[in-house]
Amino acid sequence: MAGHSKWANIKHRKGRQDAKRGKIFTKLIRELTVSAKHGGPNPGDNPRLRLAVDKALTANMPRDTIDRAIARGAGNNEADNMVELSYEGYAPSGVALIIEAMTDNRNRTAAEVRHAFSKCGGNLGTDGSVAYMFERKGQISFAAGVNEEALMEAALEAGAEDIEMGDDGSALVSTSFADFLSVNEALTEAGFKGEESEVAMVPNISAPVTDLETAQKVLKLIDMLEDLDDVQNVYHNAEIPDEIMAQLDD
Repeated sequence: MAGHSKWANIKHRKGRQDAKRGKIFTKLIRELTVSAKHGGPNPGDNPRLRLAVDKALTANMPRDTIDRAIARGAGNNEADNMVELSYEGYAPSGVALIIEAMTDNRNRTAAEVRHAFSKCGGNLGTDGSVAYMFERKGQISFAAGVNEEALMEAALEAGAEDIEMGDDGSALVSTSFADFLSVNEALTEAGFKGEESEVAMVPNISAPVTDLETAQKVLKLIDMLEDLDDVQNVYHNAEIPDEIMAQLDD
């Protein structure tokens, strides 16, 4: 079970993303459309689409909006022009970043990502420059008050790799990429419906950030990247102590 700093980082990241819910809807619609294009419109036969629908419902997206996005993808209209890209680089203090994007204009997206790195004191790297520090995993979060013992038993029985408890009684279940859907479904059937579930790039090498000024610079770059319309996800390996996280939340 990892230390509290990792948990604080996860909770802080989620809180910042929740504050951008308007942009999140746009990104979710894009994921629904592209998922339907590549794997078909039936979530039962398309695991990626099933996850996208689950995330959209968790974000309180209206069902008719979800259905329209899927129909656009299945009809191969605007989805034909969308490509998926990833970028790698470093924020200040050697913090590694992976950026996932969907775009209909590669040059525009590359220029915007490059500008964000340049403006915030980071360095855009080449493919593979930081990817080795991350592993694609499933993550299922639970709100405060979940029964820790029962959740742990159900998660381990379902094949989860790790369970982390937050100081407030919330929980994070981690799985391998291959087992994510089966673990998530098993937990739901056992009465543990996650507050949020996703496949993410999880760092296996951390970059300690030990002062407030550097933490602010790192998060400024992450925020700027997340605000780009074409960017779907930003992953980082910063490990920020609880006392600095508390100052960032003030």
